[in-house]
Parts: sequence; structure tokens; C-alpha cells
Amino acid sequence: MRVMVLVKATKESEAGILPTEQAFAEMDRFNDELAKAGVIVSGDGLKPTSHGVRVAFDGEERTVTCGPFEAVGELVAGYWIWEVADMDEAVAWAKKCPNPMPGPSEIEIRPFYEPSDFA
Repeated sequence: MRVMVLVKATKESEAGILPTEQAFAEMDRFNDELAKAGVIVSGDGLKPTSHGVRVAFDGEERTVTCGPFEAVGELVAGYWIWEVADMDEAVAWAKKCPNPMPGPSEIEIRPFYEPSDFA
């Protein structure tokens, strides 16, 4: 099964504060483990929402709002796409992950719809 692993934003990530060299090194080691195990499909960090825009849809109308956006804990700072056997394996990998932020942080794991879901 494929899952998207979402790294939630923090005040620090939204301020553009990058992780320390040590944190980058720990994350590189973790990503190497994911690659060696054949789990990682892709992944990247995202710039703060001050660099982004949102497009809202209401019928034929479109409204563009430039960032930054509120509700920091609900925003995404990065992601991975993993190929795992099941949600238990995804959780096991997430528990091995170094803390992606310099303080309290959260990772959300969401499965993709698969063709079998529509059969």
C-alpha cells in the first residue's frame, strides 16, 4: 500500500528556520534506511506558506490568497510517499524517524486510494 507521510509545520518551519546540520544528517540517515528497505517512493521539504498561494473554488469562481496561512499545526512542511505492506509498517517506520522539527512536532500518515477501493 502507498501512504503519504505528512510532516506538520511548526512556528519555526513557517518562519523559515532550517534544521541544524546534525538534524539534516540524522534525516539523511533515516532516508537512506528507507531507500535501502525499498520503502521511499519520494519526499521533500516544503518552503514556508509565505511562499505559497491557495486557490479557493466556488462554482465557476476562483479566489487566490497569498500566504502566509494561519493554523500552523494544520499546515504541511514536508512529505514522503512510502510503499509499505500495511499501516502498521508505516507507523513502525514513522516511529524510527528522527524528530523532523527542532521542538514538538507531528507526522500524519494517510493511505492513498488504490484501484481495489473502487471495485
